[in-house]
Amino acid sequence: MDAPVPPRPAQPRIRRRDRHGRGMRGPIAPPQVPLSVTRADAFVDLVYDSRDRLERRWPQLSQVDFLVLEVPGTGPDEGPEAAGDEETVPLGRVAPAAGGYRDRIVIYRRPVEIRTKGRDERALLVHDVVVEQVAELLGLAPESVDPRYGQE
Repeated sequence: MDAPVPPRPAQPRIRRRDRHGRGMRGPIAPPQVPLSVTRADAFVDLVYDSRDRLERRWPQLSQVDFLVLEVPGTGPDEGPEAAGDEETVPLGRVAPAAGGYRDRIVIYRRPVEIRTKGRDERALLVHDVVVEQVAELLGLAPESVDPRYGQE
């Protein structure tokens, strides 16, 4: 006749290994290794490094917000009119204080990345764009904001 069926366990077993016996898979690299830093995070770091470098010389920049957006026209306060009538894609822009916001300098990541080939070249271009935007905000020439502007 029918063989007795063994009772099923009340709780499923906890798997400590995958079915091939290799153990649980973990991240490819630990968080402190540069492999786990995204391109966007690395770009933001470049912008903040430039800001910090300029802030030592121009302390009033501590009252300015620095933002990184992917492309022009994607921010919450940006519409088609923010880009203006420019024929080229802007690398950054200055948004003067208005509506409860402080002065803002916006750097666009994708246009800068497209114009550069490597990390060093990207770092130089990011710094130049930040210097140009700070100069526009302060009403000065870029060379007076950073004497090394355009020389590196």
